[in-house]
Amino acid sequence: MKLNDFKVLTFDCYGTLIDWEAGILASLSFLLDRSSVEREQALQTFAEFESRQQARTPNMRYSELLGHVFTQLAEHWGIDATHEQAGQFGRSIGDWPVFPDAPDALSYLKRYYKLVILSNVDRESFAASNRRLEVEFDQIYTAEDIGSYKPDPRNFDYMLDKLERRGYAPSAILHTAQSLFHDHVPASRLGLATAWIDRRHNKVGFGATKSPPAEVRVDFHFHSLEDMAAAHEATLTI
Repeated sequence: MKLNDFKVLTFDCYGTLIDWEAGILASLSFLLDRSSVEREQALQTFAEFESRQQARTPNMRYSELLGHVFTQLAEHWGIDATHEQAGQFGRSIGDWPVFPDAPDALSYLKRYYKLVILSNVDRESFAASNRRLEVEFDQIYTAEDIGSYKPDPRNFDYMLDKLERRGYAPSAILHTAQSLFHDHVPASRLGLATAWIDRRHNKVGFGATKSPPAEVRVDFHFHSLEDMAAAHEATLTI
């Protein structure tokens, strides 16, 4: 299996292209400054609460869902917080920073692939992030479109159906993501090839995503999107 075997790269966005952990921590500063919780522990607690809320309210827009998570975190840490502060956290998505390598790597990859987003956010929030990524994606599929959140297989079924209607079989698709829990487990179960952008390769644990339920198979493993683009470029000289 080689990178140039595929025609479509389907991407998770937050954690893979957008540095959502940096964004989450910055946007939670009101709570974190008033607690003794360590940053990594805060991310792990966020992962638990976010996943639980997504399972309870799969049709809720992500920006609104984040507001509920903020309120739950404040209660969990014993901090008084307002409804407005919760709303500000939900609206912070567009402020979350891009990984520095992502725009150039995406620009390079777009020369060789169709680029598709499969994201656990709403359309409005993704549009703000898309401006930071400086690339035009060929298709964008969000949790708001689908009515469920990854790792629900319905999200992948929706994407595969849409792409098949455009002439792309699953064998032509390489799903590219950081989260083993949200992306690699369900993608692998559906038989998709996967590329792991291991943004946390120099950190312990799973950060703002839950740990995967079992050992996960990945077909390609890179520390950054820049590494993936370089690996593809190397195939052109072989």
